[in-house]
Amino acid sequence: MKLFQCQNCGNAVHFDNTTCMSCGMALGYLPERAELSALAADGPAWRPLADPDRTYISCDNAAYDACNWLIPADAGRTLCEACRHNRTVPDLSVPENLANWRKLEGAKHHLFYSLLRWRLPAPDRAEDPAHGLAFDFLVDGAAPVLTGHDDGLITINLAEADDAEREKRRTSMSEPYRTLLGHFRHEVGHYYWDVLVRDGGRLDAFRALFGDEQADYGAALQAHYDNGPPADWQNAFISSYATAHPWEDFAETFAHYLHMVDALETAGAFGLRLRPRIPGADELRAEVDFSPYRADGVTELVDAFVPLTVAINAINRSMGQPDLYPFVLNTPAIAKLKFIHELVHR
Repeated sequence: MKLFQCQNCGNAVHFDNTTCMSCGMALGYLPERAELSALAADGPAWRPLADPDRTYISCDNAAYDACNWLIPADAGRTLCEACRHNRTVPDLSVPENLANWRKLEGAKHHLFYSLLRWRLPAPDRAEDPAHGLAFDFLVDGAAPVLTGHDDGLITINLAEADDAEREKRRTSMSEPYRTLLGHFRHEVGHYYWDVLVRDGGRLDAFRALFGDEQADYGAALQAHYDNGPPADWQNAFISSYATAHPWEDFAETFAHYLHMVDALETAGAFGLRLRPRIPGADELRAEVDFSPYRADGVTELVDAFVPLTVAINAINRSMGQPDLYPFVLNTPAIAKLKFIHELVHR
């Protein structure tokens, strides 16, 4: 994620800010420019200082303090590039639902930041009623809501936005990492398997790396939950869940690719450099002096990301926290990340 600057006073501002804490000016995100802009009021609309010749309106979900994205006033719609994909939202008159939905929207907007940076196809259900990308945010009822993907429709259980509940599920499922943003990145990976692999003519290349996705999916998942991952899974997969089925391997790898690129952009925005002060630690030196979203190849990304995670994991341990990135990028996993890199850059 980039670090932004208020065009009015020069203060550092962040992706989800709605007001500059220094000068008090309203802020809004311009997705087509990937820019957070200070805003001057123009009647019921806005004139961004980053694009003063155009007028914009706020997304309807700004009324719920759930979105700071802007829409061109002549766009003919009132939901932004991220919110227009919502199919179902919970009853927002319930305070707990509203609070949890805001967290979901924060993670979803972070996801769309990346998708739009790569200009990946993301038609909504108005553009593609059968297969467009859409989100259902649902509350448990008589039957529990299962987070997952089905032909472009991504369902997220609202309970995942509750930190205590998500930690309970993470522990019960023996997962080292479980976040809202991780859910979004994983599930959208399933969507892009359909779009970029199945429909993009890349099945043979996919199967050579990930395996045959025609294997019975339900039976594979049941076997995974009954027996767990293979004992040597760390030698070939990015996570234990990736061993369950080739589709899950792809979705996990897709999510990790987004983790890597976004974390590196953040590190670069803050000017982070790693130069360990011990002899023989040259492999832990790194500097993000390139644009991760425009990297030439996955090697450039991995060479910077691995030292960064080693350092931040060590800092977390110093604070009594678990590792920020509790995974190891083995050689087969890096080959799969290369496949993802080439897909998103096609």
